[in-house]
Amino acid sequence: MNYLDDFKKLLSIKRYSYSTIKSYSNALKNFLDAFPGSEPSQINVTQIENFINSMVVDKNISQAYQKVLVAAIKMFYNEMLRKNYNLNYLFPDRTEKKLPVILDVSEIKAMLDSIQNLKHKAILSLIYSAGLRISEAIEMKVSDIDSKRMLIRVRQAKGKKDRYVMLSEKLLFLLREYYKEYKPKEYLFEGQKGSKYSSRSIQSIFRQALKKANVQKKASVHTLRHSFATHLLEAGTDIRIIQQLLGHNSIKTTQIYTQVSNSKISKVKSPLDFL
Repeated sequence: MNYLDDFKKLLSIKRYSYSTIKSYSNALKNFLDAFPGSEPSQINVTQIENFINSMVVDKNISQAYQKVLVAAIKMFYNEMLRKNYNLNYLFPDRTEKKLPVILDVSEIKAMLDSIQNLKHKAILSLIYSAGLRISEAIEMKVSDIDSKRMLIRVRQAKGKKDRYVMLSEKLLFLLREYYKEYKPKEYLFEGQKGSKYSSRSIQSIFRQALKKANVQKKASVHTLRHSFATHLLEAGTDIRIIQQLLGHNSIKTTQIYTQVSNSKISKVKSPLDFL
């Protein structure tokens, strides 16, 4: 029995997003790989607990990955194998309070200016200018660009919700140049044979651009989304509007950017300057 394929099928039926299916499936694979030769239905709660403990203590996994791991294992056993395992106590109780890495405006500009390939520049410009998740950029269709109303439609994003974000004039100009050269048919950014562009390719483009721009920060494509929100906040945009643009359910999620915005902190004088 191919448990991973069946698990992916279950997630698809439950209409989980592409990125969630990928992360949950990878988490389950890591779990099953830890029990080679064992029938999954025979693995008990104590063994699952010991596995999670080993991942936390020995491999020092993040709280975010611990949540994914436990959620995937719980769904696998309770919804696929019809067990009744109580695994909720394996979720982390405390929330990590790590602040996201932010690229400043000059670093974003240097990075985008370093890209010669028109398609690559358009992809990263779209993600930054609209604060998109990488999965949202991949799913973007040509028809989602509304140049008349200067809006971008983000379809079935996280939580299966549609939303609109603003369409930058600079991005529109770039997309028009890109469209003339590449002529995408359905998806705005197509891979080989008209398929969706891959997240791995976008991450690779981003890393190369960072290197060319000599940006030393430990950043990922998702850093562009964090930077989008922080730069809007520093420009005086109401946090409720930023919440809507990002597609956050709770304002608490958006409020993390008030802790990384330097617009007010940088204006505060250090007591050393008073000496």
